[in-house]
Amino acid sequence: MNATTNNGEANNLTYLITAIAKIRKTLLQHADPSLLEDFIDEEIPTSENPLESLDSSPEANRLERLCTIFQLSEFESNLLLLCAGVELDASFGVLCAAACGNEQRTYATFGLAMTLLDGLHWSAFTPAGSLRRWRLIEVGSGSELMTSPLRIDERILHYLNGVQHLDERLLGIVEPVAVTDKLVTSQWQLMEKMVAAWWVEIHDFLKLPILQLCGNEVASKRPIAAVACQYLGLNLYTIAAHNIPTNPADLNKFKLLWEREVALTSSVLLIDCDDLETADTAREGAITYLCEFLRSPVIIATIERKRSRLRPLLVFDIERPTTKEQYTLWETALGTTTESMNVQIDHLVSQFNLSVPVIQAACSQVRVQWQQVQETQIEAKFHDLLWDSCRAQARPKLDDLAQRIDSIADWGDLVLPEAQIQVLRDVATHVKQRAKVYDLWGFGSKSNRGLGISALFAGLSGTGKTMAAEVLAQELRLDLYRIDLSAVVSKYIGETEKNLGRVFDAAELGGVILLFDEADALFGKRTEVKDSHDRHANVEVSYLLQRMESYRGLSVLTTNLKSSLDQAFLRRIRFVVQFPFPDSIQRAEIWRRIFPKATPTQGLEPQKLGQLNVAGGNIRSIALNAAFLAADAGEVVMMQHLLQAAKSEYIKLERTLTDTEIKGWVE
Repeated sequence: MNATTNNGEANNLTYLITAIAKIRKTLLQHADPSLLEDFIDEEIPTSENPLESLDSSPEANRLERLCTIFQLSEFESNLLLLCAGVELDASFGVLCAAACGNEQRTYATFGLAMTLLDGLHWSAFTPAGSLRRWRLIEVGSGSELMTSPLRIDERILHYLNGVQHLDERLLGIVEPVAVTDKLVTSQWQLMEKMVAAWWVEIHDFLKLPILQLCGNEVASKRPIAAVACQYLGLNLYTIAAHNIPTNPADLNKFKLLWEREVALTSSVLLIDCDDLETADTAREGAITYLCEFLRSPVIIATIERKRSRLRPLLVFDIERPTTKEQYTLWETALGTTTESMNVQIDHLVSQFNLSVPVIQAACSQVRVQWQQVQETQIEAKFHDLLWDSCRAQARPKLDDLAQRIDSIADWGDLVLPEAQIQVLRDVATHVKQRAKVYDLWGFGSKSNRGLGISALFAGLSGTGKTMAAEVLAQELRLDLYRIDLSAVVSKYIGETEKNLGRVFDAAELGGVILLFDEADALFGKRTEVKDSHDRHANVEVSYLLQRMESYRGLSVLTTNLKSSLDQAFLRRIRFVVQFPFPDSIQRAEIWRRIFPKATPTQGLEPQKLGQLNVAGGNIRSIALNAAFLAADAGEVVMMQHLLQAAKSEYIKLERTLTDTEIKGWVE
């Protein structure tokens, strides 16, 4: 704290003590002497003109500034000082009782103020007057307005004494936003535009437009807004949408208290709507009310744009750092680790589209893990730890929208013709090399369309479509998410598109693999438009095509019936893999690989088992069931267990197990 600040606080306290002393002197002049028999007056020495020699700046005279802000008359100002004196000077209670001639009334009242203070006007007593409207004083319970006790608001009392703090009634509702200088170049440029939007009218809050920060880059909105407010000399506070009261009385109380804080501290309110449920119409109405009528600078953070009816609104789209900026962020966050640990930053940037705090969090987490690895001498690579940390950082939003599948299958688990295996390897190659082709070789600069890597896996149930997606995820070390179409598709117009949009937006963070299992339900043939329902269905499909083309990750669609898909849709699919029903040779190979190495087996004959005319998914079910049967019998897995399990599987399939299929299984 510097000397100027100390002088300002001392001057402010002198102003306040001197002003209260004048009210105290007036009380003494009107006091009933009979009620002051035991009163000992310790006179506060004052000069003839005690205020003329002091600094008169607003910082050094909170009382004067308060009167200016809320346009208090001399009478209202002295009434406020009377209430403050009761709190700050122990003798005021006795003097108030003596001045009104009632020893029970050791407090300020409107009636006492009428007797003591000059410049009386009745409007000072009304709820519309500044004292009560801004809740500078509170009227206690009493039978009459003129004799009811008055008390200065605690927030105002502390303010007069030179102490700034958030009103306790706002604690837990609004929170201060810390200022950070960790903005990348593109974010600094956006921040400068926000400052310019408010600069001209900064001294008239009512003329300031609402600044709307839109987009899915939630983590960058507060830092950008905080720096912009700092440049303008404003304090930034944020309120989550779910904390905004919906009851009219509570909403109006919040509005008044916040407007008072704005007047006292030059603050800005950031309304955070990023997590607001679209169905919460009551909360939406409260937010609209605040945006239109709150006498305060307002910034609103939203995923999708909101409209303003009365107040001007400027929209800023918040994007994640560019590829070049992310590269620099990784270098800065890793420091010397980049070279010593052989971290491939370009590999990270090509796969993960992360914001500033997420990159920093990932690096901090991995440093701790690496230290533990070195202490325990566990074999690991720093880059692999960092890669997995990025995967983990990108998960939270998508985990709420889709089911993550732990991928453990590898190429050795797939039994497919060589042509299909090669196409799958080509899919993996496209994902691995997309940064080089799109960014370094310039294909991405031409257009965002057609950059999405999409694959259609077609084939009967159990032929290995989902396993192939797992193999790709394992190969690429990426997360695989299955999209539950029943949770995505909605009967309400526009909701399906919103649900799909949230899935793709969340997936963009880490370029995860999206698996739309049994996609026929959503991506069937687009119908001829005969009514509004047909038109709505076509819009959903068109929206999906658009997002798949712009999504730089891998989208995998599975279908049991390829012919059900529209040709226009198929043209936009980069890879199509037909999963054939396995023949006897392929089925025998599946049987050879189906049991884990730890499973005890005896006398199994893959060639004979391959005679069973079922797909790979059914083979797995039979093998698993046989293992349980053998475990229960205390035996190793043998052909008789597989025979019993096969009979159960055929009953489930409603098929008849032929003698040809099980010929020679059991002697």
